[in-house]
Amino acid sequence: INSILREKLDEVTNRWGVKITSVEIREILPPSQVLEAMIKQMEAERVRRATVTEADGKRVASIKMAEGQKKATIIRAEATKKALILRAEAKRQASILKAEGYSRALDTIYNVAKDIDSKTLTIQYLDRLRNIATGSWKKYVIPTELLNITGQVGKIIDSVSSGSKSKTKLGQE
Repeated sequence: INSILREKLDEVTNRWGVKITSVEIREILPPSQVLEAMIKQMEAERVRRATVTEADGKRVASIKMAEGQKKATIIRAEATKKALILRAEAKRQASILKAEGYSRALDTIYNVAKDIDSKTLTIQYLDRLRNIATGSWKKYVIPTELLNITGQVGKIIDSVSSGSKSKTKLGQE
């Protein structure tokens, strides 16, 4: 606008020998219809910028939310994994400790039982049978080894009675 205005002024003022070097427009008063159109255009531009800014903000916010949910899901999955590993490790250690305890118990039983003779085992076996017989159960389980034990009981009775006879014989002499 400034350059066009200067050219037009130069055409007019050159005839008088005047040269215009600068032109300043202080105010433009367009017709009311043009002014209304300009105001509407400015408002539309402001609304467009606000819409773009809001859309960008929503986009960035949704990206941040998705990234946060992703990280939270990963952290929860890692925590679940660690918990499962720790539980499995605890079960494994518990199983090992139980097995070691059972092994020690069996070793102790073996060390005690290896020195027991057959007579002591027979007496303990009969004692257990007596407990079963005096119990309030309606069903009895009698092992097949009972037949073998009756033979051993007879031998024990014979050895006990022969031992007492030999003591009495010793006492008489």
